[in-house]
Amino acid sequence: MSNVTDLNNSQKIVADMKAVVSDAEDIFRETAGVAGDKMLDVRQRISERLGAAKVRVANAEAAVLEKSKAAAAATDACIRKNPWQSVGIAASVGLVLGMLIGRR
Repeated sequence: MSNVTDLNNSQKIVADMKAVVSDAEDIFRETAGVAGDKMLDVRQRISERLGAAKVRVANAEAAVLEKSKAAAAATDACIRKNPWQSVGIAASVGLVLGMLIGRR
């Protein structure tokens, strides 16, 4: 279960980082008309850091995708190895959820 939680957290982090990079790019574009040596220096550093952040986000996203595929493969292998136990577990979870929903 912790692998699923880790995977969800990783996906959330990747989504958050994409949003931050997107926001930074918007700010970068909106300040394009501002002149001055100091601003040019700041824009250059931001540009370099955005490029590095994009690479890190892409790598993190690839890692999350790889973990997702591995988790799916492991789940599939487990279900194929123990099909009746899987059916029993699914039925039990369905029964419990049905009872909880029925109480409301």
